[in-house]
Amino acid sequence: MDSESIRNAYRRYARLYDKVFGTIMAPGRHAAVERINRRGGLRVLEVGVGTGLSLPDYRKDIRVVGIDLSTDMLRIAQKRVRDERLDNVEGLLEMDAGKLAFEDGSFDLVVAMYVMTVVPDPQGTMAELQRVCKPGGDILIVNHFAETRPGIRRTVERQLAPLSKTLGWRPDFTLDSLLAGSEVEVAALEQVPPFGLFSVLNCRNTAPARQAAQ
Repeated sequence: MDSESIRNAYRRYARLYDKVFGTIMAPGRHAAVERINRRGGLRVLEVGVGTGLSLPDYRKDIRVVGIDLSTDMLRIAQKRVRDERLDNVEGLLEMDAGKLAFEDGSFDLVVAMYVMTVVPDPQGTMAELQRVCKPGGDILIVNHFAETRPGIRRTVERQLAPLSKTLGWRPDFTLDSLLAGSEVEVAALEQVPPFGLFSVLNCRNTAPARQAAQ
């Protein structure tokens, strides 16, 4: 996967995204935002905000900044913010998740929904999410993680892997590969519908303040 492949994939999906993927991915999206809404007064970075489907669901005392690589998706998200008068959305920015233009520790919580199987460098992106998250803050990942145990699902995921550029995501992406080399603590891992294909991963940023500020 590379940035241009991602842009091309989501250019194709932009107009149909809400109808085609909105329902399928709704349970993971709702589960993540529900976790975030248990706490008030947070400043949240949503990485891969897409068409902004999740934005109306945040508590109004939670300030949200959204980023995405796709200008086509962001246009739809910006219209949603205007139409629904989402005043708690601070901004929607075109930005590469692997090169975040924010200072260290800028956010209380960082959430990335259905993003990590798409980015060219998942480990580097995870490091960026941790960098902009305050020490002790939370990083929420909603994603499909490949099955590591032998069976039909593992076989299908491996067969689909060569089609990742066409699909726009990696079917064979594992949880271990995401966390390799990262300095986070897994606080919770919850499978969500449909069929447990997606998971909500709640990580705690355990990097000390002096390291997070480097």
